[in-house]
Amino acid sequence: MAKRALPEINAGSMADIAFLLLIFFLVTTTMDVDSGINRKLPPWDEEQLQDPPPIKKKNIFTVLVNSRNQLLVEDEYMELEDLREAAKRFLNNNGDGKCDYCTGGLRSPSSSDNPGKAIISLQNDRGTSYKMYISVQNELAAAYNELREELAQRRYGKSYDDLDEAAQKEISDAYPQKISEAEPVSLG
Repeated sequence: MAKRALPEINAGSMADIAFLLLIFFLVTTTMDVDSGINRKLPPWDEEQLQDPPPIKKKNIFTVLVNSRNQLLVEDEYMELEDLREAAKRFLNNNGDGKCDYCTGGLRSPSSSDNPGKAIISLQNDRGTSYKMYISVQNELAAAYNELREELAQRRYGKSYDDLDEAAQKEISDAYPQKISEAEPVSLG
């Protein structure tokens, strides 16, 4: 009985084929890029946690967003397009009269003392849509940006973006962006 030779498969080009397939999948595959909100967090300070300074309730501008994407601002329902102006009025209130650059402030005793003491508290429901969350964030940031732009125009006659670093810091210190975000909860 004659031994039959086993057929062999030429595997010499298998490595080349595998390499070409690998390159094909790397080139044609798209990688998901994480998107988010660019925020600079304050440095961790143990001493600050020990004894936080008291904050007057009138210096806190409360913004709540429920699971149906409705805004409750200072205990009143509000439309998203009205949020920016309401935030600007709160920040520019000049309740204590110490803000010499605040213009158009109502000087209401029930609203913020000055921009340095004003804090915007944003609280979302777990069911709040991401689109609404971003929209609210944008409106609040735009309120700060518009106030900074107005002050830059009054003081320097230029846009905030065209100022040098020292002048931008001065304007930013005049209207410090203080947006506090609480852990999302069920608001009902």
